[in-house]
Amino acid sequence: MNITSQIKKPIQVEMELFEKKFYESMTSKIALLNRITYYIVNRKGKQMRPMFVFLVAKMLSEKNEVNERTYRGASVIELIHTATLVHDDVVDDSNRRRGFFSINALWKNKIAVLVGDYLLSKGLLLSIDNGDFDLLKIISVAVREMSEGELLQIEKARKLDITEAIYYEIIRKKTATLIAACCALGAKSVIEDAILVENMRKFGELIGMAFQIKDDIFDYGTGEHIGKPTGIDIREQKMTLPLIYVMNHSPSEIRKELMYIMKNEFDVTARIKRAIQLVIQYGGIQFATLKMEEIAKEALELLESFPDNDAKKSLIGLVHYTMNREK
Repeated sequence: MNITSQIKKPIQVEMELFEKKFYESMTSKIALLNRITYYIVNRKGKQMRPMFVFLVAKMLSEKNEVNERTYRGASVIELIHTATLVHDDVVDDSNRRRGFFSINALWKNKIAVLVGDYLLSKGLLLSIDNGDFDLLKIISVAVREMSEGELLQIEKARKLDITEAIYYEIIRKKTATLIAACCALGAKSVIEDAILVENMRKFGELIGMAFQIKDDIFDYGTGEHIGKPTGIDIREQKMTLPLIYVMNHSPSEIRKELMYIMKNEFDVTARIKRAIQLVIQYGGIQFATLKMEEIAKEALELLESFPDNDAKKSLIGLVHYTMNREK
């Protein structure tokens, strides 16, 4: 049994029912839409976001049970997340997603944008039609912050003036806010305690930030392949934590060389390799790993006050998986 299967074990039944409900939530009278949504459902990812919803709900509920609001919350999150992925592939002009052709590669950009809009509207309507206005507010805040985070990153990439503090703000909005919403939704679906809901939101935010830092580390290679570069972020002039650290903690000639690469030669493979070598050499990966571990530790401390149960153990496992995954 692999690690994700172990984490899913306490919510196996719920996840199986969720997949059915999720597909039903996307159905349309338009045949083309149904073909595309069928394609999406059959190429699903790890489904980490609904896992957070169900695990938090089961950990907090008195009988360790979820309810229909939990299922709706998980479906809304996955609809919104899927919509953002479809739109991201258009923005990034990407032809692949999870090893398969992206929606825009198969059906072109116009249809991909419309499908993303459709999924977004289906998610919002699922909450409205069932009177889940408290859950809808959580989701709406997440969508707003994700948009702000993307735009802030674009703005700062043009100037190449991202500080460590701005980087944390970008990843908090761009990535962590959706995982924070997952945990807040899971909590809100089974309890009314505003303090506990906020604690779970903060837990999700911290895990989301750790998750993004891990992704940024991957750009410099993974595990035994550290130093075998991909360099996608550098090519796209994205200032991520390993690079930001080296820009602020290396000799001036190294900073100048890195800035030159970022500004002028970000599409030349040899220069990309040189940038990755410098970031590794001057401690960028080591620093980013330590920050990721600090943030994850803070997240785990938020779980300490809750009684031990299988859902809590899986949440802890999910935190460790976030830090130790190889892709």
